[in-house]
Amino acid sequence: MAGRIEDYALIGDMQTAALVCRDGTVDWLCLPRFDSHAIFAGLLGTEDHGFWRLGPAHPAETPPPPATRRTYRGDSLILESEWETPRGTVKVTDFMPPRDGAPQLIRIVEGVSGRVPMRSALRMRFSYGRVVPWVHKHEGRTVAVAGPDSVWFDTTAQTYGKQLTTYSDFTVAPGDRIAFTISWEPSHKQPPALPDPEGSLTATEEFWREWVAQCTYHGPYREAVIRSLITLKALTYAPTGGIVAAPTTSLPEDIGGVRNWDYRYTWLRDAAITLSSLLRTGYRDEARAWREWLLRAVAGDPENLQIMYGIAGERELGEAELDWLPGYEKSAPVRVGNGAAHQLQLDVYGEVTEALHLGHMTGLARNDYASLLQLKLIRYLEDHWNVPDEGIWEVRGPRRHFVHSKVMAWVAVDRTIKLIESGDADGPLERWRDLRDDIHRDVCEKGYDKERNTFTQSYGSKELDASLLLIPQMGFLPPDDKRVIGTIEAIQRELSTPDGFILRYPTSGGDEGVDGLPGDEGAFLACSFWMADDLAMIGRVDEARKLFEKLLALRNDLGLLAEEWDPRLKRQVGNFPQAFSHVPLIDTALRLTASGAYGG
Repeated sequence: MAGRIEDYALIGDMQTAALVCRDGTVDWLCLPRFDSHAIFAGLLGTEDHGFWRLGPAHPAETPPPPATRRTYRGDSLILESEWETPRGTVKVTDFMPPRDGAPQLIRIVEGVSGRVPMRSALRMRFSYGRVVPWVHKHEGRTVAVAGPDSVWFDTTAQTYGKQLTTYSDFTVAPGDRIAFTISWEPSHKQPPALPDPEGSLTATEEFWREWVAQCTYHGPYREAVIRSLITLKALTYAPTGGIVAAPTTSLPEDIGGVRNWDYRYTWLRDAAITLSSLLRTGYRDEARAWREWLLRAVAGDPENLQIMYGIAGERELGEAELDWLPGYEKSAPVRVGNGAAHQLQLDVYGEVTEALHLGHMTGLARNDYASLLQLKLIRYLEDHWNVPDEGIWEVRGPRRHFVHSKVMAWVAVDRTIKLIESGDADGPLERWRDLRDDIHRDVCEKGYDKERNTFTQSYGSKELDASLLLIPQMGFLPPDDKRVIGTIEAIQRELSTPDGFILRYPTSGGDEGVDGLPGDEGAFLACSFWMADDLAMIGRVDEARKLFEKLLALRNDLGLLAEEWDPRLKRQVGNFPQAFSHVPLIDTALRLTASGAYGG
């Protein structure tokens, strides 16, 4: 049975990632890319759908014991788990070395004290748990093959097969180190090179040490910021610069419900805000790589800009349901692909333009095509900013004139005007200044409820929406504007949980609501960080700090956050770990540090 979402640790190699539970079970791994088929899909089903458990031996009728303690080794993505047992103490080190060749997951068992009986149980199931591979020996190595994929298993421990599972039973004493490695290779190619676990461990630790050393933030929240930056780096697909929203699919926003989506793709919005956080903390290489990814993905067709692409820029992300998987805690359906890819979300134009603008302002080398793309996006918006869309939250109900979408269209025009004013691009400056004014006037007239002194989710609606918290952060209105303060206070009243966390918008409970879906969802963590940001901007810095520190307390023991927090069940929900949660954590930490609003 899969653990709670917060029970998992992330390890990865900037091309794919695995989730490791407290009990030493790898329940999720897609090979060779984030969006490939999973070979371990127990997270979304049962052990029959694939897993790899490595930990102290235990009676078959009892659940595997959780690690006594676990941590990442320093500022890295190397996981260390220790078990204290009646027979002694043992440590397992899990990591995936950054690579140019075959992806590897390496697990090193180390005896600390006593003599501890251990067991490795490896059950590979290809194609998201549906296909049992052919497992056999090849020149002394174990290999599992099915169709185009082969996974090679290497260890010095003795192994045996039983019930379509590869086992190894062994005992470790102080100083013993026994390594286990799986490596992926296309099945038609030669076997991957024999792994070098100890050398790979040294190289992986050095990689993360050098990467973290580039961080320019040294404030009071450095631990949380560094862990979030490492997580964002782990969600970056190194070969192309694309950034996935999360490494998982179908972890539910509503346990037992249908709000289950595939997040293993590059949302322009998520990637753009991730880029902004990386730039503000000193990481220009990632920003440059993402800009190049964007230019390739959009190519010469900005009029047909998608809200998301595959990690190499693929456009077709057709959505399907995997009916052989029962879903995480019976939350069905399990989906792969994402049908929202072809939605119209006008806010994306603003996020992309803001990211390009920030790159320009922070000294990224000029790219003439990036400037040309920006101008093409505004020409598209000239004719389309005033049409209804699906909005930031990808509603599957009818299109609306979402206020946040209009605000971000204004941002796109405003940042492009600044680019032209700087002399780095040419465009119809006066016409676009008029356009900027027209959008601003339209939002203030049609998206603002004078009686309640708040902006609303869409034109003519009474509902609120937490995306309105971005109005002052984007510079649409100053923080001290009474309409901004009124909106912040209205969202606190109407979209706040008893714990003070923020919902995205009112959901429907049992019936379909504005998003076209039944059921509820938890507090959206990004929105809660936005609230802390806004509170600091309007001078309520002590309140902002307290909310921020409450949000930090929701992280799991390794500093990781999913998409949402279920205030009723008191647990994390949604895909995990989520870039859209870790980015605003960084942003709020930077703002509070700049304001001096932090505790002892």
